[in-house]
Amino acid sequence: MAAALGLSLKAAALRVITPWPKGRLLASSLGRKSSWEASSSRPEAGEGQIRLTDSCVQRLLEITEGSEFLRLQVEGGGCSGFQYKFSLDTVINPDDRVFEQGGARVVVDSDSLAFVKGAQVDFSQELIRSSFQVLNNPQAQQGCSCGSSFSVKL
Repeated sequence: MAAALGLSLKAAALRVITPWPKGRLLASSLGRKSSWEASSSRPEAGEGQIRLTDSCVQRLLEITEGSEFLRLQVEGGGCSGFQYKFSLDTVINPDDRVFEQGGARVVVDSDSLAFVKGAQVDFSQELIRSSFQVLNNPQAQQGCSCGSSFSVKL
């Protein structure tokens, strides 16, 4: 059933455990995948930028309403030591960095930013899943085959 809905097995499991905000799924159509440099809401953003692909921006504009944005977090776990976590949120905390492009916003807390600075956020749709993904992470030494976990360069 998860495949029929365009969800990965992990997303389907998360949906059962923790429903997405407002019961909306994070899946839709593909867009182009060229990257843009996102602007940050803070002036010191220079070296710690997060880039968004066109497909990421397009999908965020489709699924977010009002003050919603995509939150990217890094947590311990996964098969490589750390894993990416994406969620829709409406609260910006004092230690958050906001990256905005074309009306789409991605927010990363300062602890997670250390693990993803310089990376690219993409939205990908395949036959078996649709998901936001972190690509070209210069802080990651290696990752698992599914792309949801990674180990850190020392």
